[in-house]
Parts: sequence; structure tokens; C-alpha cells
Amino acid sequence: MSESIEEFAKHLIKNLAKRGASDIHILPTRNHYRIYFRTSNELIEWQKVTIELGSRLIAYFKFLANMEVSEKRKPQSGAAELEIGELQKSLRFSTITNFNYQESMVIRLLLSKQDCKLEETTFFPKAIGELQQLVSAKSGLILFSGPVSSGKTTTMYQLVKEQVDKKQSQVITIEDPVEIEQPEFLQTQLNEEAGITYEVILKASLRHHPDILIVGEIRDSQTAKNVLRGALTGHLILASIHAKDTEGVLLRMLELGVSLLQLQQVLLAVVSQRLIAKKCSLCKGNCHFFCTYFPHDHKKATLYEILSYQLLEKRLQELQEEIFNRKQTNGFNEVLRKAYAYGYITKESYQQFQIR
Repeated sequence: MSESIEEFAKHLIKNLAKRGASDIHILPTRNHYRIYFRTSNELIEWQKVTIELGSRLIAYFKFLANMEVSEKRKPQSGAAELEIGELQKSLRFSTITNFNYQESMVIRLLLSKQDCKLEETTFFPKAIGELQQLVSAKSGLILFSGPVSSGKTTTMYQLVKEQVDKKQSQVITIEDPVEIEQPEFLQTQLNEEAGITYEVILKASLRHHPDILIVGEIRDSQTAKNVLRGALTGHLILASIHAKDTEGVLLRMLELGVSLLQLQQVLLAVVSQRLIAKKCSLCKGNCHFFCTYFPHDHKKATLYEILSYQLLEKRLQELQEEIFNRKQTNGFNEVLRKAYAYGYITKESYQQFQIR
């Protein structure tokens, strides 16, 4: 190879970023390394390199990210900024070693500021109008769900950015890590080793009195409760949470210890989204990665399921009734009552072992 390892690394990042890659995978086999890239849910092989070149490439990226280059047994993670011409790319790195003590690496290419309008990236633009109306509220909570790389962060950022363009507002984001650089926002990032957790930043952010708060992910009960508290005290909060659909979001919040009454007070909407490949006239199906009929950033579009207003109110009421009925018809309580009715147990035992 005539070019240096630094030049090879920069060409790799530049070429794959240009093609819309969200991740780059450098994976070992017995005799060589394979380099793949991911666009949404599709993993595509880019090239095959020697064991020596693959190892040097991983070592270079580890050096760039201030990771321990000589440590190959333990999983590591790191971050770096890479200058490619006039472009500055933000990268996140993760390494794992296989049973043959060969390192693998996954590189996440973080997005720069997005200029494309949301209406241009969805199948049904009417959904964006509804979301824009929801984000114009002064306070409340909007929850987003969807698989990894389904565009949740992009949706939240674009909706809030459009709102800020209309009316000057203070926006704080809490992320792990920051995925889209947006100069108009005050962007914060977790550092659990330093004790900077979602809970810590969330409490500090609320003391900053932001107009809008974006929370990268609700992971635990404490974060869920703090988000609810923030929405109750007059802030507009957009947050993502892992669930299959809008119904799953409501159930997940209940699992995290949030009451239905709290949700009824602050929840403005639940949004579930998927990034789906467009049908291509040339490919006679999903648009292939190397097809030029659609530009790389327009080969997929977002589909939104929105639960809001009367539909949300109705679903929360139905959930309340379902929970009440479930308590009334608890299976164990039924057989316990039967045992008491047959005289097998005392009244005290019946009352003691009831599930309430």
C-alpha cells in the first residue's frame, strides 16, 4: 500500500460518509479483515484487507480516540474528530476482541447539522404538520420511539429547530453522545465515569429554565420521573424511549413507575417511527444502495404513527379501565377466594394473601 495508514483511514471515512453510512464495521476473520458499512438496517461489504492492514487501521483509530492502543483484551470505547479536507467528522469508536484475540471495531459517524426539511423525508407530509403543532405548545411531554437509526434524533432536532426559527427560545439537549451538532442549542453529553448521568444533567438543566428540553433517552425510573416533573413545572420536553409502538411507550412508562394520572396531566403525544426503503422504478423493489434513481439521503423515508389529542386521551382512559379490571379479576385472588369460600383457609389468611 503506497498511502499511509492515516491517508487510508481518511479515505475510508470520506468515501463511506459520502455514501450515507451511519456505521463502519471492521471485522476479523481467520485470514483477513472485512470492512462493512451500514445504511439504516442494511449492512454492506465495502472491501477486504489483510490482517496486518486491518490491525494497523484499528490501532490508528484507537490512537486517534485516546484509547489504550496496546490493550486488546478488554472492550474499549472512545471518540474523536477527524479533519477530512474542509470537513470535520465526529466519530465514536467501540472495540471487542474475539476468542482468537483479534480486535474488531465499529465506528459511528455522527451527523452534522441537518438542512433538509422533514416534509421531504416522509411518505405523508401531513404528519409533520401535526408534529409541528404539538411542538408549538408551551409545556408538556412528547415521547418518540423507534429502532436504532430510525431518525428519532433527527425528527426531534428538526421540529425544535423550526420552532426556534419562528420564536427565539432556549433549548438544552441531554444526549449520550451528541449525535447532531446544532449551534443554536446548548448541547450536553453524559460522562458516567465523572458522575454526569441523565439524572444529574436533567436536574441541572431544569434550573437553567429552558423553554425546550430534548432528552436523548429515558432509560430508568428516575429519569422518567424527572422528565415528568420537568413537564409539570412548565417546560416542553421531547424525549425518546425504547418501545415497539405507541402502545408500548405507554406501557413502558408505567413499568418505569409513572402513574396514569401523571401521564394524563402532561403527555401531549406519543410518536412511533420507522425508516423504510422507497420503492424504486429502476430496481423494481427497494432502491439498491448503488442505484442513482434516488440520492443517497432520499432512498428511505420515515413513517410516523402519532397518538395525540382525543385518541391519546381515549387510550389512557382505556388503559386505566384495563388495569382496574385486571385487579378485579386477578387469577390468584380468584383461587384464593375459592379456597376461602370452601372453608380451606381463614378469613385472616384470605385477607393477608390477597394481591392488591
